[in-house]
Amino acid sequence: MNRLFAALILVLLTAPADAQDIHKSRAALERGDYAAALREWRPLAEQGDAVAQFNLGTMYQLGRGVRQNHAEAIKWYRLAAQRGHVVAQVSLGRMYDRGDGVPQDFTEAAKWYRSAGEQGDAIAQNSLGSLYDMGHGVPQDFAEASKWYRLAAQQGDAYAQYSLGNMYAQGHGGPRDNGEAIKWWRQAAEQRHVLAQDSLGLHYAEGVGVPQDLVQAYMWLDLAAMQGHEFSMAGRRALEERMTLTQINEAKNMMYQWLKSHPQ
Repeated sequence: MNRLFAALILVLLTAPADAQDIHKSRAALERGDYAAALREWRPLAEQGDAVAQFNLGTMYQLGRGVRQNHAEAIKWYRLAAQRGHVVAQVSLGRMYDRGDGVPQDFTEAAKWYRSAGEQGDAIAQNSLGSLYDMGHGVPQDFAEASKWYRLAAQQGDAYAQYSLGNMYAQGHGGPRDNGEAIKWWRQAAEQRHVLAQDSLGLHYAEGVGVPQDLVQAYMWLDLAAMQGHEFSMAGRRALEERMTLTQINEAKNMMYQWLKSHPQ
């Protein structure tokens, strides 16, 4: 939700509305006066301004300045989405995907994810890939899933990178390729994706797709365990029985160095 509200503020920078209206809306948001921002946006939204429609939908979804109302959020998101507003299309797709304010409808979710994905939105591309992966709202198609995951992964989306790695590891959508799986997991793991870190650790422990390296394995499992991942905690304990104290200390030092070079 914080990401969505941040997007609401950012779109003010490119809104086609009058500059004075933009300034008033931004000032109202900065001082937490959501009601004032709504007063600026509603007339614009009713006149067909897609950015204002998206902003209004976000306010209703989050309950900022108005009583939370998913039906109203969907109404305004749809109006903006029909005008090609990418973030509104993603937001509308997500509400259908989750069944927020509407009956869950994966087909409708796929429709809006596709619209945004074709405009290059990485979140929509990853979400559409997931629907193809699971066969929700679209026929299950691993090749299509991989296609959309790849588009998002190439833009740096950690969730898509992890999922694309899984496709290679499982041989879904193409031949199994553990080396490619490691490549994409590593990119996601570098962004603190906990499941990617766990997968890297397990593959280093067994030497699958990479040369066996217990120190590397311990480092990645330790990083995932620090995020509360229980399977990584168990994997780390199992590794300790196979490692010397020197190796464990080396892995922990590598982990600390990684954390220093990857500040949150």
